[in-house]
Amino acid sequence: MIGRMLWSRAWLVFRLLVLSAILVLLVGPEWPAFGDDAYRFQTIVGRERRFDFVTWTAEALGKKAQAALAGSHRYLPEEDRRAFVLAYLEQIDAAQRLEAAIDAAFVDPTVADPVAATAELAAERDAIRAELAARQPLAEAIVQQQVAALLAEEGLALSDMAWPPVMMTTSPVPYMLIVSPRDRIAQIDSAALVPGLTTDEKEVLESAVFAELDRSALVVPIGGLGIYPAMIRETASMNWLAEVTAHEWAHHWLSLHPLGVRYLDGPAMRTINETVASIVGLEMGERVIARYYPELVPPSVETTPAPAEPDEPEEPAPPVFDFSAEMADTRATVDRLLGEGQIEAAEAYMEARRRVFVSHGYNIRKLNQAYFCLLYTSRCV
Repeated sequence: MIGRMLWSRAWLVFRLLVLSAILVLLVGPEWPAFGDDAYRFQTIVGRERRFDFVTWTAEALGKKAQAALAGSHRYLPEEDRRAFVLAYLEQIDAAQRLEAAIDAAFVDPTVADPVAATAELAAERDAIRAELAARQPLAEAIVQQQVAALLAEEGLALSDMAWPPVMMTTSPVPYMLIVSPRDRIAQIDSAALVPGLTTDEKEVLESAVFAELDRSALVVPIGGLGIYPAMIRETASMNWLAEVTAHEWAHHWLSLHPLGVRYLDGPAMRTINETVASIVGLEMGERVIARYYPELVPPSVETTPAPAEPDEPEEPAPPVFDFSAEMADTRATVDRLLGEGQIEAAEAYMEARRRVFVSHGYNIRKLNQAYFCLLYTSRCV
């Protein structure tokens, strides 16, 4: 009797387990198929390269809180603060020049191994970037305080402090990985990527998408982000930095008022919002430069007399290379080749045309289907 009861219970448990397994298969989440293109694309991008908006904002707020608690900028004389910011911007300029030289090597078709050719430049860039990371919190705190002081003078303050607090961070901009099929021009996938990707890292991602998914890919910058703290594209120009810091603060201020809350209601609201922010940015930026960096005030524009007519006719100037027209012609030929199913011929043609553009001073690193999808968004279907 006991044996029969144990057997009955064991059989009941077995049936319950089988039923549970069936329910899991029927209503449980679908596991990604390892051959699925979307899953493979996510694997290529990788978690470490994907830009995490929430994490970035949390980390930026943490760094701003640490800088505010340290308050180092409050104890520096004004002249020392000014010198610190200008020296910081000079370092940014040096890093950007090195990065431009590295990019040029990857664009140059005569450079067989751009990674090896730019190894020393990359090492120098990395050393400067490490110094910039250490100096960045203090430099940004100084600029924030300078902009905030002038905003407070305009009455845009709460208890003598600009409200909301002026808060921004400069950064190499995030990137977007654009993916298109090879047989037509259409954006079929994308991923936001972390800032600061090197040129060789972009090449690795694009090549992986091409090799593993048989698709065209291109990594491009996406510009700044209107979040809080504001992410501002890294610049070596104090004039531009002051203006954009005030511009982004205006957006933050408007977000506490009906105009900002209704930003997405339509084109008219966005235009008004951007116009207000632009006016604030221009006026406050000029005032910041005039007070703290007077040597950077742009010279007044003076009218110059028109040159005298030459006695003898000059030779006709050579025809100007029309980028828009040349690129439109290139696109038309690519569309025709792809429409005829000549994918390899279209890609070879795009590479040949890229070299033509480079020879005329347009440093296009990669010209492919994804590039055209980005350039002609309205025609990307």
